[in-house]
Amino acid sequence: MARKDRGFLLSILLTAVVLMVSGCVAVGPEYVQEEPVSSKSWHTKLQDGLTSEQIDPVNLARWWEVLEDSQLATLEERAIQGNLNLQVAQSRIREARAMRGISRAQFLPTLDTDATATKSRSSKNSGTGTESEMYSAGFDASWELDVFGGVKRSVESAQAELEATQENFNDLQVTLLAEVALNYVEVRTYQSRLDVSRANIKIQLESYELNDSRFQAGIIGELAVQESLRILESSRSQIPALEAGLDAAKNRLAVLLGENPGNLHEELAATQPLPSLPLSIAVGIPAETLRHRPDIRRAERELAAQTARIGVATADLYPKFRLFGTLGLEALSVGDLLQTSSKTWGLGPRVTWNLFDAGAIRQNIEIQNTRQEQALIHYELTILRALEEVENALVAYATEQQRRDLITNAAVAAERAAELADDQYQAGLVNFNNVLDAQRALLILRDELARSNGTSISNLVRLYKALGGGWTSIPFDKKQTATEAP
Repeated sequence: MARKDRGFLLSILLTAVVLMVSGCVAVGPEYVQEEPVSSKSWHTKLQDGLTSEQIDPVNLARWWEVLEDSQLATLEERAIQGNLNLQVAQSRIREARAMRGISRAQFLPTLDTDATATKSRSSKNSGTGTESEMYSAGFDASWELDVFGGVKRSVESAQAELEATQENFNDLQVTLLAEVALNYVEVRTYQSRLDVSRANIKIQLESYELNDSRFQAGIIGELAVQESLRILESSRSQIPALEAGLDAAKNRLAVLLGENPGNLHEELAATQPLPSLPLSIAVGIPAETLRHRPDIRRAERELAAQTARIGVATADLYPKFRLFGTLGLEALSVGDLLQTSSKTWGLGPRVTWNLFDAGAIRQNIEIQNTRQEQALIHYELTILRALEEVENALVAYATEQQRRDLITNAAVAAERAAELADDQYQAGLVNFNNVLDAQRALLILRDELARSNGTSISNLVRLYKALGGGWTSIPFDKKQTATEAP
C-alpha cells in the first residue's frame, strides 16, 4: 500500500478512536432510580390476627399453603403451567428480549455483500450504438460511531422495557393465583350454601308433612298447611340459582387453568369444607410491600425506559459519524473478474448533520420529556393505588371476622328459637306463624353465615394479593429473567 494510502487509513482510525472516546458520555438525563415513599405504618388498626411483623418471603411466595387445602395447592400449580394469559405474557418477554437485541446490534458494524451483472447498449442516434457488459462483486461495511450516546440510550430504554415486561408477567401471576383461590373458595361456598339449603328443606318438608297429616285428622286448619308449603317451595326455588352459580365458578376456574369449561366438574363434585383461616397473619410495613409489588416495579422500569428515550431524541440534534468501506471486484467480462487488476476498494468517514428540520427534533425531545412526566405521575399513582388496595384489604378482612362472629351468635340463637317455637306449636301454645318466622330467620342466618365464611377467606386472598404475594412462588422453566442474554 502506498505511503499516502497508509497515512489516510491511519488518520481515519485515529479519528474513529477519538470519536469513540468522546462518546463515553451520553446526552440526555441520567436516570436515578425512584424509591417508593410511604408512611412507616398502616393507617388501619391491625386486629383479628393481623400483625405488623415482617413478612416471611417463603410464606408470601406460597401464601395459599396457609389455607391448608391440598386441592387448592394443586389447582394453583396447574394454573401456572396452563394459564393462557401467562403464556401471552411470556411471549411478550421474548419479544422485548429480541427488541433489546436489535438495540444492542447498533453498536456493531454492518456488512453487506452484492454481485451484479449488466449488459447495456447505447443509442445510435446519440452514441455509437455499441453493446457493453459489466460484472462486479464485493463487500460493503458500515459502522456508525455512537459519539453522543444515542445508541447507548436506546439500549438502556430497551433493557428497561424488557424488565418492565418481566414485571408485568409477575403481576399477572399475582392476579392469577389470587383469582384461582377466589374462584375455588366460591365453589366451596356455593357447596356449603347448598348443604345449608338442603338441610333446611328437609326440616321444612317434615313440618309440611306433619301439618298435612294433622290437617287430614282435623286437628288444624288448611292455612298452616299452605303456609308450610309456601316456605318449603320458596326454599326449593333457591337451589337452581345456587347450582348455576356453582357451575359458573367451576367453569371460570377451568378457564383460569387453561382447560375447557366443564373439565373440573367431576373433580370438584364432592363437597369439601372451606379452607381454614390462620390464627395470625404478618402484613409487614408499607415500605416492604411497595418494594415487593410487581406493578410498582413495572411502573418504575417504564419511567426508566422513558427517561432513556429523551437521550435517544436529544442525540438527533448532533452530527452522526460513520465509517464505511468497500472491497470488491469489477470487470468488463466474467473471465477478467478474478484478476488482480479487477480489485476495487474504498474507505472513508462520513458525517451527516440535520441543519434544518423546522424544529421537529426539538419538538420530539419535548414529547419525550412530557411522556417522562406522565410516566412519573403514573408511578406515583400506582404507589397510591397499591397503598389503597392494602388498606382496604386490611379493613375488609378484620371487619368480616367481627361480622362472622356476630352472625354465628345470631345463628345459634335462631336455631334455639326455632326449636322452642316448634315445641310450643306442638303443644298448642302458639300458632304456626311463630314456627314459620323462626324457620325463615334460621334459614337466612345459616345462609348468611356460609357466605360470611367464604367472604372471610376471600378477603384473606385479596389481602395476600394486595401484598404482592405469589410471583416468586414457582420456578418456571420457560420463564427467563430479564437479565439473561437472548
